[in-house]
Amino acid sequence: MASGPGEACVVVDPGQDAVDPLEKLLAEHGLTPVAVLLTHGHFDHTFSVAPVCDGHDVPAWIHPDDRDMLADPMKGFSREAAAFFGGRIELREPREVRTLDDGAALDLAGLRFRVDHTPGHTPGSVIFTTPTEEGVEIILAGDTLFEGSIGRTDLPGGDPAQMMASLRDKLLTRDDTAFVLPGHGPTTTIGRERATNPYLQGLQLPTRGRGL
Repeated sequence: MASGPGEACVVVDPGQDAVDPLEKLLAEHGLTPVAVLLTHGHFDHTFSVAPVCDGHDVPAWIHPDDRDMLADPMKGFSREAAAFFGGRIELREPREVRTLDDGAALDLAGLRFRVDHTPGHTPGSVIFTTPTEEGVEIILAGDTLFEGSIGRTDLPGGDPAQMMASLRDKLLTRDDTAFVLPGHGPTTTIGRERATNPYLQGLQLPTRGRGL
């Protein structure tokens, strides 16, 4: 994510096979990474974090409750899923890891990101929010909110009650115009999900955060 071509940028959730496509994208647009932001610790979002960070000498930012998964991704797997991978995936932390606090503000690559801790999918799940020049919020939602769905809560560390609280208190409080970039699948808006996402129907707020 960058303010424009030829600028500094942040990389978000570099998963499997991300290194080569990312390097091509950076070269094509003349971008220089200054940090990697991680929405949570599952390996499909962190698999390439060490080579990306160490290759560009930049830090990774992650919530402390998910940090252990950087070096031991099997902590985020069910027993059955772990068996599928032979019981082990070997990863390592980048050289520099910084931890995220709920409500923190990060000034990176000429952009300001607000950090909101949204446990439920994992204990250390977070979302990042940055405003456009027009004042519309862009939400990097990780695996907390998808178009028409929400993140699963049946993996180790998942918690359905925490997920519902995170959705209610950290996402449904936003304006309907807020633009959501999920960790998987199509983009959406808070207004669209408020109106159509079946998992959110019982969490509607009376008036707070709604667009005009």
